[in-house]
Amino acid sequence: MTAIAGCDNQKKHYFSISCITAGFVAVLVGYSSSAIIVYQAAMAAGASAAEASSWLWALGIGMGLSSIGLSLYYKVPILTAWSTPGAALLVTSLSGIPLSDAIGIFVICALLVVLCGMTGVFAKLMRLIPLPLASAMLAGVLVSFGLNIFVAFDSSPWLVASMLISYFIVKAIKPGLAVPAVLLVAIGYCAWFGEMAMSQLQLNMAAPVWTTATFNVQSIIGVGLPLFLITMASQNMPGIAVLKGHQFDAPASPLITTTGITGLLLAPFGGFMFNLSAITAAICMSKDVCADKSQRYWATVWGGVFYIITGLLGATVVSLIGAFPMELVTALAGIALLGVIASSLSSALSEKDQLEAPVMTFLMAASGLTFFGISSAFWGLCVGLLVYRVNARRKLG
Repeated sequence: MTAIAGCDNQKKHYFSISCITAGFVAVLVGYSSSAIIVYQAAMAAGASAAEASSWLWALGIGMGLSSIGLSLYYKVPILTAWSTPGAALLVTSLSGIPLSDAIGIFVICALLVVLCGMTGVFAKLMRLIPLPLASAMLAGVLVSFGLNIFVAFDSSPWLVASMLISYFIVKAIKPGLAVPAVLLVAIGYCAWFGEMAMSQLQLNMAAPVWTTATFNVQSIIGVGLPLFLITMASQNMPGIAVLKGHQFDAPASPLITTTGITGLLLAPFGGFMFNLSAITAAICMSKDVCADKSQRYWATVWGGVFYIITGLLGATVVSLIGAFPMELVTALAGIALLGVIASSLSSALSEKDQLEAPVMTFLMAASGLTFFGISSAFWGLCVGLLVYRVNARRKLG
């Protein structure tokens, strides 16, 4: 039987080219945007090269297994990730803190996540968010990726132009193959014109390194609590909002609890904080991935497979990402998210008598402003909810 294009053949949807590509692109975007930050965080904690590689191993294995397990269990495209804002916080906060104390911070944070999930507090908060606001927040978070297509165009016009042209041509013929075609065209272009630094690649397998946790109250309060709050507000809340915005039904509490348990198991190896993905998960949720919404979870299953591979290879992933021109990664992410941005904007403006609230959410989320170390996505939801409730009460009055 011939290979499948998209999800046309339901007997082999798990081998769908579009699902495999979406999973690969999601992992590529996630790693290219912050793998270096994770490595820097490990260095800030005084980790050796082997211990830093163990961090990447733990994160890859944890994200891979949790993404595969949750996606197969709920039949919903669920992708977990490390906390990128959390990694950035660790880069600036772990200097001078012993590595064992850092591991203790990770353990306590994971416990807090488990408690938050098991008590149902997080799920109750998420039920208060209307769908238009969740969609507006998602659009605001993703709009910069769309704009970056044209930022990349400024420095590599022919590369980006070839990617855009191939996307729209293939999308008109076979939507499920649009993003795979873009990836192949981009790689072919870079290989032909010598823009891929393949000579820098070095194959190094990672191995787990155990570090026994020690617990320092000052470090837990000064670093652990901010890490927990930033991850819950800036990562898990948008992650649930993305699922809600695409009308996928998955209970928030078990998802959050699973990320916390994953952190508990892998913290001694450097798994500093696991959470639900928002941006990279959205890559796996569009119609371009699969026309059949019920089968899109195979994209995140494949994402989990690629996570495990990158975890096993450890720091080799950083050199692989470095072989691609940054314009390729930037433009590919934006093109893969075009459909998601469009559908999110449409859903955000679906309630004609409540336009101001989603617009405020969108603008705040897109602004990139950060208060108290918490991203604009969270504050966008707060501002939008305030306007939404005020308008609702005004109409009732």
